[in-house]
Amino acid sequence: MALMITERCTVCDACVPACQNNAIKKDFPKYVIDPKKCTECVGVDDEPQCKLVCTVDCIVSDPQWIETKEDLLAKFHRLHS
Repeated sequence: MALMITERCTVCDACVPACQNNAIKKDFPKYVIDPKKCTECVGVDDEPQCKLVCTVDCIVSDPQWIETKEDLLAKFHRLHS
């Protein structure tokens, strides 16, 4: 699954530099994650780095973007080829 940011976002800016795919953008009043770019850090790290740095635990799986680890890895390779 791709990730999404809930309304609890405080716009602290911690998640933006943690995303290696540049999938996180400000969309007032919170940040949003582009599901076409989110790989949950598959291909780079063992867990999503944005979730690790989130100060309010507002980054969750997006139920509208169900993807397997293989799907996420393929997306990573498309984004970084």
